[in-house]
Amino acid sequence: MASGNMKDIKRRVKSVESTMQITKAMELVASSKLRKAKQRAEEARPFFEAQYELMCKIAGETEGFSTVFTRRREIKNRLFIVIAGDRGMAGGYNTNIIKLVTQAHEKDKVKPKIIAIGKKAVDYFTKHGYEVVAEYPGLAETIKTADAADISRMALDMFTEGAVDEIQIFYTQFISALVQTATQMGIIPVNPPVGNIVPDNKAGTNYDPSPEAVFNRVIPRLTASIIICAVNESYASEQGARRTAMENATDNAEEMIGTLSLLYNRARQEKITNELNEIVSGANAL
Repeated sequence: MASGNMKDIKRRVKSVESTMQITKAMELVASSKLRKAKQRAEEARPFFEAQYELMCKIAGETEGFSTVFTRRREIKNRLFIVIAGDRGMAGGYNTNIIKLVTQAHEKDKVKPKIIAIGKKAVDYFTKHGYEVVAEYPGLAETIKTADAADISRMALDMFTEGAVDEIQIFYTQFISALVQTATQMGIIPVNPPVGNIVPDNKAGTNYDPSPEAVFNRVIPRLTASIIICAVNESYASEQGARRTAMENATDNAEEMIGTLSLLYNRARQEKITNELNEIVSGANAL
């Protein structure tokens, strides 16, 4: 009996050790990628902030400012740009962002159109009956400015042509290696800043041919900046979530191996005790 238990326990220990080697390797890979991803996210933020500041400056210096990108209309169709991961084993990273998307439109009569970035986003929204207008699996790790510009152009064309009445982006904000927050952000229509409008453009800035025309030229670049910044934030969050998940899995595997080793030693001790009892009993019988 003890011998059978020992073989079973030894087999389980080897299985858990193999799993632990995988989780440890994935933890190290995620840690390495996290350093690079964090740097990319931090480098993208200043460019986005500069673009956003320029947009607010143009809109805030002109009274009665209005363009196609600021005028609100009845929302019948919406476009969601959703950024998820390309792989699993990252804790609740993918689940949290998809849950936020489904909650955002649960009261809508019509499901939103989807631009899916990341294999997990593509798989989920394709399987659940959404109109996926564009798919970008495997983009996050190597995204370029041109990629973000293509997505921006597609989304803005859909808005200006009337195919959608609102554009929102869903991504995971990187707070730290341990904290990531699923985030929803409205992009179009743009809300002009309130409270800092200078009547008749007395700030002294001249826009040629007009503030609206300059604003409309800035919007595609701003939207592309938002997209690339959101993708970088999400990718860093994915690596942070995966590193934490794999670290926890490795710790759990070590704890399980310790428990199994204790059971193995007890079974081994039981076997030795039984053998000694058999020897003593045999000796007494003589």
